Amino acid sequence: MPRWFEGPLAALDARATGADTERDRVVSAAFVIQREPDGVAECRRWLVSPGVPVPESAAEAHGLTEDHLRRHGRWPAPVMQEVGQGLAESAASGIPLVVMDAPFDLTLLDRELRRHRNSSLTAALSGSPLRVLDPQVLDRHLDRYRKGRRTLADLCARYGVEQARTRDTAADALAALKVVRALGRRFASRLEALSPAELHERQTEWYAAQARGLQAWFARDGSDEHLNPSWPLRPGLPAVA
Repeated sequence: MPRWFEGPLAALDARATGADTERDRVVSAAFVIQREPDGVAECRRWLVSPGVPVPESAAEAHGLTEDHLRRHGRWPAPVMQEVGQGLAESAASGIPLVVMDAPFDLTLLDRELRRHRNSSLTAALSGSPLRVLDPQVLDRHLDRYRKGRRTLADLCARYGVEQARTRDTAADALAALKVVRALGRRFASRLEALSPAELHERQTEWYAAQARGLQAWFARDGSDEHLNPSWPLRPGLPAVA
């Protein structure tokens, strides 16, 4: 039986109008499944016309202007349903889901499902549990004393993963997936005995500890920035804008 990092993995990546998961909107998303290492990836891509202004700063970051999205994007409601269905199908099959910075992408998707489908990520999964693997959380725990940034580009360089020079969501999802495979191989002695379900539970603890450490650093630096320790999904607010 193959080790979990040598078996099927799925990955999700999304782009938004900004960095506020409660108010900003999805403009593009991709869902990728790779059945085995170096296997051909199955990709689904979505382009969304969010129905709200796209700030220039966001357009510069992801390369999707408001005009382009208006002309080529789809309405959000059917897209959110399709993304949710894709996640539900892979979860029901027991395929772990790779999400870089999971609290952002998964919370953003949950809020969009609430906004446009009167639903939620939990409801969309129909009882199938997500087994999330977040390369950023894993790397910070497994190599905690390494200095430097830990963006996707940094992790690709660190673990020898070729990242396409593009802002395509599918390319980034696949790169994150390959980073998780590389992490699994490099730290096999610490990871191979753990199932994806066990790793999911441990990452909730690791992320909370990482958030507490960073929060303490902010406090020493005089910053009042607050970090939410919830992973992989932030609790919903009473109402979403």
